[in-house]
Amino acid sequence: MEPTTSSVSYKRVDDAYFKARGLQRYAGIWSLWALGVGAVISGHFSGWNFGFSTGGWGGMLVAGAIIAVMYLGLVFCIAEMSPALPHTGAAYSFARSSMGPWGGFITGLCENVEYVVTPTVVCFFIGSYLNGILDTAGVGQLPEPLLWVGTFIVFLALNIRGVELSFRVTLVVTLLSLLILVIFWISALPHMDFGRWALNIGADGKELAEGNGPMFPFGFEGVLKTLPFAVWLFLAIEQLPLAAEESVDPKRDMPRGIILGMVTLIVSAFMIVLLNPSVVGVGSFKLSSSSEPLLDGFRAVYGNGAVVLLGIVALTGLIASFHTILYAMGRQVYSLSRAGYFPSALSVTGSKRKTPYVAMISGAILGLAVMTIVYFTAKDQIGTTLLNMAVFGAMCSYILQAVSFILLRIRMPQVERPYRSPFGIPGAVVTIVIAAVTLYYQLGDSSYQKGIYWVLAWFAVGIVYFAAIGRHKLILSPEEEFALSKGSIAYKTY
Repeated sequence: MEPTTSSVSYKRVDDAYFKARGLQRYAGIWSLWALGVGAVISGHFSGWNFGFSTGGWGGMLVAGAIIAVMYLGLVFCIAEMSPALPHTGAAYSFARSSMGPWGGFITGLCENVEYVVTPTVVCFFIGSYLNGILDTAGVGQLPEPLLWVGTFIVFLALNIRGVELSFRVTLVVTLLSLLILVIFWISALPHMDFGRWALNIGADGKELAEGNGPMFPFGFEGVLKTLPFAVWLFLAIEQLPLAAEESVDPKRDMPRGIILGMVTLIVSAFMIVLLNPSVVGVGSFKLSSSSEPLLDGFRAVYGNGAVVLLGIVALTGLIASFHTILYAMGRQVYSLSRAGYFPSALSVTGSKRKTPYVAMISGAILGLAVMTIVYFTAKDQIGTTLLNMAVFGAMCSYILQAVSFILLRIRMPQVERPYRSPFGIPGAVVTIVIAAVTLYYQLGDSSYQKGIYWVLAWFAVGIVYFAAIGRHKLILSPEEEFALSKGSIAYKTY
């Protein structure tokens, strides 16, 4: 008899099903560190700077610090859960074991929005940087949709080629991205005039010609309104558990990789928030609407002659995030598909490459479709709309992951935990509170709402699909067997 619960039903499959969906172990601690940092690092090149328009420089700094606290709470929760439940399902897996199939699906759906939409945001910034470089070189601009499609094709091909190549590319481009940032920090220091340029936004939101304005031009409410943009400085560090079944030793390396990655990002985030708007000729006001803030900084320091070369190099950060988030998107869709929550055909990996190519291609097509719709319905706000869609999905996912951590501590204390969060349940509660406040300010601000409506529609379609079809087609994947046995059946991979 097939196992059932009150609301879902399962079917058993033979080993051939899982062999057609096998993954290859390759990643060590530095590969995992690169995966986490690389996924986030584009947020230090573009996107975060829109927060100057809502909070000014002081608002951006304090919002960044608050969001860093939220991510520290989340990261330590994940550092405990991922080696205890080392499945590719990650957030879905944590929630499935703590809150049942519906909790697992809804958490997975929230994360699905984040990982399908985030590559589109990065792709948009890649297009903006490329056209900025071409403009500076006097070549003229290319149609943005053409650049987006080309970017997806190139990096899908790299990801599909195999996990070994994918992780090697990730490590190289992540190191190059950090090197570019360090070069910018060193270059910016002699050209820094903090009071004149970083503080050049007035209380009315207009540019102050002489600078030296208030640290918090929009008060404490401006800080809170800036939280969604500050998320971009750290968003996607939590993707590391998606590599659990491709990690050589997830119980040892996963906590080390994610904590080391978070420390790296905190240092980088502070430096970029301090220096990028402080460069003479740039300023917070200009950056508040810029699609290529780091390129603006390089242009101010070195002039247009050198900025073409530097801009091409600066693309490395965006490429690092795009490449690694495509990886995460593929594994996230793969895990939900392998367990039957999404159509099971999406999780096929092939016998040779052992990469979830169907999941990656399908997710990319969906992402491009969303990007195209937003392009034609909100062209002037495409960057902020897509960014807020990704952040909204992420915040919902973070709340549910922190809840999962609390429930796993209470309901499954017997499960082996190779690493235990030093902040425990209070750290998870802090994460929930800050994420909830961020959501509140997204919901209450009309400039964020268009993206949120798209996400709510996404949730509605997903929930209807699961209620009508998906819950009757679940498969006893490693995540499901672990959850049904309350942790007594050890995880296994194929």
